[in-house]
Amino acid sequence: MRFTVYLIALVVIPGLAQRQTDSPSSQVLEFVRVDAPVVALAGVRVIDGTGAPAIENQTVVIRDGVIVAVGDAGAVDVPVGAEVLELSGRTVLPGYVMLHEHMFYPAGRGDYNPQSYSFPRLYLAGGATTIRTAGSMVPYLDLNLKRVIDAGEIPGPRMEITGPYLNGPGLPLLGVKALAGPEDARKMVAYWADEGMTSFKAYMQISRAELEAAIDDAHARGLKLTGHLCSVTFREAAELGIDDLEHGFLASTDFVPDKEEDSCPPGDARSASLIDLDIEGPEFKGLVQHLVEHEVAMTSTLPVFETYTPGRPPAASGAIDAMLPEAREQYLRTRVRIASQEESEWSILFRKEMEMEHAFAEAGGLLVVGTDPTGYGGVVAGYSNWRAIELLVEAGFSPVEAIEVATLNGARYLEMDDRIGSIVVGKLADLVVVSGDPSTDISDVRNVELVFKDGVGYDSAKLFASVVGTVGLH
Repeated sequence: MRFTVYLIALVVIPGLAQRQTDSPSSQVLEFVRVDAPVVALAGVRVIDGTGAPAIENQTVVIRDGVIVAVGDAGAVDVPVGAEVLELSGRTVLPGYVMLHEHMFYPAGRGDYNPQSYSFPRLYLAGGATTIRTAGSMVPYLDLNLKRVIDAGEIPGPRMEITGPYLNGPGLPLLGVKALAGPEDARKMVAYWADEGMTSFKAYMQISRAELEAAIDDAHARGLKLTGHLCSVTFREAAELGIDDLEHGFLASTDFVPDKEEDSCPPGDARSASLIDLDIEGPEFKGLVQHLVEHEVAMTSTLPVFETYTPGRPPAASGAIDAMLPEAREQYLRTRVRIASQEESEWSILFRKEMEMEHAFAEAGGLLVVGTDPTGYGGVVAGYSNWRAIELLVEAGFSPVEAIEVATLNGARYLEMDDRIGSIVVGKLADLVVVSGDPSTDISDVRNVELVFKDGVGYDSAKLFASVVGTVGLH
């Protein structure tokens, strides 16, 4: 066991305010349980987010929203006047950094309802202190949500905002613009970057020329671009300089025989190519190596794929309770139909995707994680944070490795790992306090009691209770 004590007297984080300086609104204060200048979390188990083993009987000291001491409970001096929380039997984790999130929820028939009330609360309640949206249907809503959360007007996670989908013709969603060519892609990146977007996402029908234009202009502004691709292969996107690929390898069309350039193959052809793929063969291993060499990250979104797979558990009971009655009925009706199937192609694809994600990480790829609350409604913000981590363990990662994917890896991708993502002196006090030991039983990540963001501790149960029956409407 390590007994090293880390102490510093003053921490300055360049370019980032140490703590919210404006007085938080009553909407925020309603959920705050801990808000003292100095706080000590005593007698805790620490999983620090680096993939290292859990450390028992630790004390974490927070001053003005920043971690100033981490070490053995008998060796850390707790400052006089600190608010001391005796947390024996609890584990402290870094706040989750979830990178495929949305502020909308499927209403059916290609429509998506904004969730500006419920989702910020749910993400924070579930332990996500930083999220990246992965495509916007109502971009000004996302931008304004970020603004009011940062101002302390409503509770919610730190937000990195991705612009509207960059896509060519062919998508039957009325809320998505169809690009008219590379110059149109450049104009779209420029406009939304000027409006405050901090990342971009390419979608399924984009052309290579449009993707290249968007990547070049985003990079010129110091911004990143990810993609849920189809018409462009992963190998082609890596060569063009894409930063991240969404949904693991299930969005890849690299293995479709006789794929036409700049064309999205039919769904059955895509599925068949992945079902037939030999993960130990040179085709797959060659693509993985190509992505690693080009430093392309990959976002796991196993929770949304699980909802299409027969024989899998339903959404958490709390997630179902959070749904508007009509949304709950829609979800349960579709789930019954899927669950009644003995076997489907998803049974093969879901397991194979797990294996491919693990292989990518084992080869040195940067795997990050998100939840993607789309599909037919079975993925609900906050609750799905936990499921995403549990599914990584099912995919072959150890519990502490899965937690690293959900914390420090996300911070690394955002280039914020000097400030968030692990429990280290000098970083922001973004922390999750859970009952139990997730390093031995990953399901204990569900037992959230407190979520600290910038050193302020929020009552998870109160946040969850505040949105019962609202998901699907607002």
